[in-house]
Amino acid sequence: MLPINQIIPDLLQTLESETTVLLQAPPGAGKTTRVPLALLEAPWRQGRRILMLEPRRLAARSAARYMAGQMGEKPGQTVGYRTRLDTRVSSATVIEVVTEGILTRLIQNDPALEAYAAVIFDEFHERSLQADLGLALVRESRQALREDLRVIVMSATLDTAPIARLLGDVPVLTSEGRAFPVEVAYRPLPRNGRVVDQVVAVIHEALADQRGSLLVFLPGAGEIRRVERQLQGQVAGDVILAPLYGNLKNEEQDRAISPAPAGHRKVVLATAIAESSLTIEGIRVVIDSGQQRRALFDANSGMTRLVTGWVSKASAEQRKGRAGRIEPGVCYRLWSEAAQFGLAEFTPPEIQQADLAPLVLELAQWGARSPAQLDWIDPPPAAHWQQAVELLQWLDMLNADGAITGHGKTVRDMGVHPRLAHMILRGCEIGHGYLAAELAALLEERDLAGRSAGADMQERVRILRGEGPKHGVDAGRVQAIARAVSRLAGNLQRPRAIPTDDEVGRLLALAYPDRVARRRPGDAPRYQLSNGRGAALRDGDALARHPWLATAELDGKAREATIYLAAPVDPALLEQDLANHIHEEDEAVWDDRRGTVVARRVRKLGQLVLEETALPAPSPELMQQGLLAAVRKKGLNSLPWTPAAEQWVARVGLLSRCFPEDWPVIHERWLADNLETWLGPFLAGMNRWTDLNKLNLAQALAGLLDYRQQQALEDLAPTRLTIPAGQSVTLDYTADNGPVLAAKLQALFGWTSTPTVAGGRVPVVIHLLSPAQRPLAVTADLASFWRNAYPEVRKDMRGRYPKHPWPEDPLTAEASQRTKKRPAR
Repeated sequence: MLPINQIIPDLLQTLESETTVLLQAPPGAGKTTRVPLALLEAPWRQGRRILMLEPRRLAARSAARYMAGQMGEKPGQTVGYRTRLDTRVSSATVIEVVTEGILTRLIQNDPALEAYAAVIFDEFHERSLQADLGLALVRESRQALREDLRVIVMSATLDTAPIARLLGDVPVLTSEGRAFPVEVAYRPLPRNGRVVDQVVAVIHEALADQRGSLLVFLPGAGEIRRVERQLQGQVAGDVILAPLYGNLKNEEQDRAISPAPAGHRKVVLATAIAESSLTIEGIRVVIDSGQQRRALFDANSGMTRLVTGWVSKASAEQRKGRAGRIEPGVCYRLWSEAAQFGLAEFTPPEIQQADLAPLVLELAQWGARSPAQLDWIDPPPAAHWQQAVELLQWLDMLNADGAITGHGKTVRDMGVHPRLAHMILRGCEIGHGYLAAELAALLEERDLAGRSAGADMQERVRILRGEGPKHGVDAGRVQAIARAVSRLAGNLQRPRAIPTDDEVGRLLALAYPDRVARRRPGDAPRYQLSNGRGAALRDGDALARHPWLATAELDGKAREATIYLAAPVDPALLEQDLANHIHEEDEAVWDDRRGTVVARRVRKLGQLVLEETALPAPSPELMQQGLLAAVRKKGLNSLPWTPAAEQWVARVGLLSRCFPEDWPVIHERWLADNLETWLGPFLAGMNRWTDLNKLNLAQALAGLLDYRQQQALEDLAPTRLTIPAGQSVTLDYTADNGPVLAAKLQALFGWTSTPTVAGGRVPVVIHLLSPAQRPLAVTADLASFWRNAYPEVRKDMRGRYPKHPWPEDPLTAEASQRTKKRPAR
């Protein structure tokens, strides 16, 4: 009996009076397959369907098949499933298991979800972008249209606190798991060891020491293939190696999760796809590399990069639990017990790290132009949201106010990333619709040819059409992508001729106008992108001979991204297809080689210069902008700073800290960000760097204060103080813990209290010097120094400097810079 069965009656009773329930049940409790079936007889269903969301296609198919089997049926009858590439649903279907993006489509088409009585969010702890969006839309639909719609949020390791805060005071039901004890053994990598090698070693250890089948967690398909190659021929004949990752054919995925034949054991090499939702029969041993691969989006570059990092504690526990489903098991962890304590508690929600363009377009269709218009568990980051809005506006999917356009509505209905849908639609307009559908299908999946094939996107089209190299290419993946092409291309006919480089590049530029690349001068295959970033091809790539590329996939590195997929593009076609995004402007740039500002008229695609001509008579304002650009490039320290200017910045900084409401905050970062404000007006008539030597920075800075502040500056932060010996001594506001006054000790006799600045708020730090001008003491409390420290200083110094006065009472002694007066002869 499954543990979840014990709380099914409570769940059904709760749903009679409540419309939202949180259900916690650890792996193996049976929540995925028992809860939907238990709802079939609920009276509130009233003939409507039950919708259950799964985070992955494999989990959706597996759950639907299992439930259908429990009813003696096949998928598509009472229980069916919908995924992006595979659907088994009929008029008789009551329970629909769908991948998360399907819900968004359903609710957009029918905001009231009239056909459904309940929506179940399974494995919600994974916090996928689509699950967060789906929950936000369903909640809004319930509040406005369907108060009777039941919502069940299910998870194995869910941190319920933020969900409870969002949903209000809703019931939380908890089920015990059916878990046997799992022994944990730590096998950290040796110094400089490789994950793949350590995994192989531990697999051999486990096969020798343990019984039952093994489930091995690896970060990605590449590591799975390398482990499989090392194990082939090295394990016993009764051991079956079974890879399991998202891009495998359905049959191979099913083989991995099915029981091992009698007399055999399996080694399932899996990504995080096996972490939840799936039950893999016969697993008694888990080997966890501790690593996972996640996509991180950079709003500054507009690019997503895959990073490999440590799993969270919650994920590690999920993985461990897979070993205790049928009997006591063992979990080998490829990290130390000490490192376990350093793992994050939970994996960050995808919404905080993802490309939000699809989400923003969905919400624009929904009528929400700001994330604040919906309730989120974790709101989308503002920078990611803004970047997505700007991209969608560039692609003509949103208008200037953020409302969805007709083109945007058509794109949203196509069910692929907005960039790719835009490429297909524009491709149809220029007679390359089928090729655009091929490129979209190829780019939706992981690279068909692999990194070793170079970056040429045309080569992938050749492979897809069966005219390229077949070695190392997964035929099942080719077929799956071909089916996606048929779906996207509709009635379009495939051209017989292989497309040219320029045709492929032209279409990629439509999808990625921010990633058009122009080769930089020099021998290395380095490029500048139209978004302003740098990029480079890998050494030996055949595309390096082309001066212009349209790039589709890069690794997103901040300094210089590596180009993984691209095609050559004709700049004349860019002028034609992207004319609305090409702008002309006059600009002045700094020429390091000539040491001067160069003024030019440029035509640009984003930050990429397409054409330039020299300006014979640039305006003074334009030259000023060029010099300011040079200062930004060289840094503030390149300007002719004087001690007076440096002291001015430090003095005003001190006053802004003491009187934040009365004085501006002026520091190095502010000065760099506001060069136009304080430096620009003083650059008139200058065009060479040597001209900047004439600058009076103190005068330029003074203009940042009004007349009253300039008058008060000398009073509140004086540059000099008169000491008891009569001299005027400079204060150093740039020193650590400044302002600092440095003076000979004898010159301060009689000074009973510490001087202050900033209206008495800040004591001056006094550096007391010996007659040889060496430091004797530092104090911000002169009275305490005379009382406590001076006697010891006097004792030490009298013999060393006998010609200088060392009176017992320094408060009544005469201050002097000279030695003792000589006695009269």
